[in-house]
Amino acid sequence: MFEISLMCPEDRVEHLSDALAALDALSVSVEDADAQTDAEQALFGEPGMPPPKEGWQRSRVVALFADEPLAREAAALLQAQDFFSVCQVLALAPVPEQDWVRLTQSQFAPVDITPEFWIVPTWHEPPAQARRVIRLDPGLAFGTGTHPTTRMCLRWIATHAMPNRVLDYGCGSGILAIGAAKFGATDVVAVDIDDAAVQSTELNAAANAVSIQAGLPDRADGVYGVVLANILATPLKVLAPLLCSHVAPGGHLVLAGILERQADELMAAYAPYCSLAVADREDGWILMTATV
Repeated sequence: MFEISLMCPEDRVEHLSDALAALDALSVSVEDADAQTDAEQALFGEPGMPPPKEGWQRSRVVALFADEPLAREAAALLQAQDFFSVCQVLALAPVPEQDWVRLTQSQFAPVDITPEFWIVPTWHEPPAQARRVIRLDPGLAFGTGTHPTTRMCLRWIATHAMPNRVLDYGCGSGILAIGAAKFGATDVVAVDIDDAAVQSTELNAAANAVSIQAGLPDRADGVYGVVLANILATPLKVLAPLLCSHVAPGGHLVLAGILERQADELMAAYAPYCSLAVADREDGWILMTATV
């Protein structure tokens, strides 16, 4: 494979990316050309919020091609375009052969939830101190145990007695549902609006030898001793009456995907149904719970 590295201003990134795709680039990535310098710009929005800008003032665009002739032809064609007059080819270089599977796997190590409860990819051996393990590999659906919101939910599960019936609303990979089953829940329902998440949950449940009923949101029926929802603040506010209606009297509601500054918004949204409180904090995120 061969790589082209280019420099372009903010207003040409989209044109350049589209042109590279049309020239059969295998992939196109964009990064801040001033990263790690005093001119570096933060270009990300908080969950549920738009980014502050659509692009960096100066962007480094990297395109990957199948071979050197294709890369050189693409570079020549780009330089002939009017829009490219303010852009620049920085380098053309071969990409060293690597074991990409092994490289990807090396980025995902076992994650400790408690000293005895771990999330472990299938290519790793569980740590000696692990008494309960969820086997989970990175996939299309959210939830590998590395994000603070997922870890806080799993910590809560590990430190509370699980009732028979548990609902995981917005299940993603199914990691919370699997955690609940590992800690004693026998009737676990996991729902999501994404068919890929439902399929991922079913596959992950089978890999962990637990029984979970996965499906679209209409699969959730009746009430549950614990209702888990690790989504984001805005949909959690909209879902307040629905989620609370699924919590059995005396049951627990556990919400995540909430930034610390959003605590008051969530408390207000749920006030007609229950009294939410902050139960855990990690890296600017919070876990909110209520007994209904």
